[in-house]
Amino acid sequence: MLASRFDARVPNLRRVTSRDRDEPVRLTKIYTRGGDAGETSLGDGTRTSKLDLRIAAYGTVDELNSALGLVLASQCPDEIRDVLTRVQNELFDLGADLSVPVENEGRLRVTQGQVDVLEHDCDRFNAPLPELRSFVLPGGGEVAARLHIARTICRRGERDALLASGAHSVNPLVLVYLNRLSDLLFILARAANAADGREEPLWRPGSSA
Repeated sequence: MLASRFDARVPNLRRVTSRDRDEPVRLTKIYTRGGDAGETSLGDGTRTSKLDLRIAAYGTVDELNSALGLVLASQCPDEIRDVLTRVQNELFDLGADLSVPVENEGRLRVTQGQVDVLEHDCDRFNAPLPELRSFVLPGGGEVAARLHIARTICRRGERDALLASGAHSVNPLVLVYLNRLSDLLFILARAANAADGREEPLWRPGSSA
């Protein structure tokens, strides 16, 4: 679905200079029939195969965003909710970045400032947590378990973006953002279990041998 959101309609919308930066993009039609033959449009209007590595990358980012939506639909602590709500919007920025070849100037791009805020969030949520003495198994409370699922999708999104960067010019901060976000999601999963008063499930090597 994300591919259709950044198809040929997007560059036309972004050329409307009268639209404020914070004004939502208006989509008047959801289906276009333009992708029925296995092709889609990048954000600059270029047609490409739906098997293009960039399409795969921002498709995984869309999957990640949907997983975060599931986290937000649960009993998520307000502090975590605020962060994830911001991240969901930033992931749309990141998808828009991937959808437009990096040589196109003046387009929406992931910024170092967004990465810096992720690092600040990592430090802020990690500070009160107990020191790790083993690898954490995915699980605990529902919010933590859903955050771990999102974390693994984020790692896959990073790998997909790395593959895309090997074949096309990709903003390097896309890779940095996804790498840092996966770290944050791990920390938030730990924080969610702590807020829920749950012990973290820890890996005990060979315990079932």
